[in-house]
Amino acid sequence: MHRDDFEKLVAEGYEQLPQWVREKIKNVALLVEDEPSQEDREAEGLGDDETLLGLYKGIPLSERGELYGVGVTMPDTITLYQIPIEEAAEEDGLSVAQVIADTIWHEFAHHFGMDEGEVRSREQKRDAE
Repeated sequence: MHRDDFEKLVAEGYEQLPQWVREKIKNVALLVEDEPSQEDREAEGLGDDETLLGLYKGIPLSERGELYGVGVTMPDTITLYQIPIEEAAEEDGLSVAQVIADTIWHEFAHHFGMDEGEVRSREQKRDAE
């Protein structure tokens, strides 16, 4: 898939977040890369046979104090990894758009302060509905 087409799906996936969620998102940049860097793979403790679909880096809303944003404050980032997302979609028989939307939901849950266990638990509840 061309990067432009993938990025359009990312924009559409973001728009699928509920309006009240999007209104609470502050100072976050959505990025697209081909694959996780070696540095991010090591930081996340990934084995050779593991990868990431997305990665949140920043200060979750739940941890931002009253001085957050005073002075120059770089945005948090959510990076979506195109190649692993496309591969996951093919392996799972899902559309790339669905995997992107699910990954965006997952990473923004981290932005709101949920740890990996909480995110996965909520994903299971969401998928069961």
